Amino acid sequence: MSEKAQVRLLFVADGSYHHEDVSIPVGVLENYERIIDCLREDPGVLRELYVDLDRLCSARVVRSEA
Repeated sequence: MSEKAQVRLLFVADGSYHHEDVSIPVGVLENYERIIDCLREDPGVLRELYVDLDRLCSARVVRSEA
């Protein structure tokens, strides 16, 4: 099993904030300088996740798992 990173996505809509935690393979994240680029460009991530980039205001790794 490949190592996964838990990434917290923070969204804003109509003045309120909410977050979602997603898992992304660490190897995929390492291919990108910024998490946002991974979310926008990686074909594997795009197949697995829909991210509303217009409402996304923050993305950060909160932990890695084996």
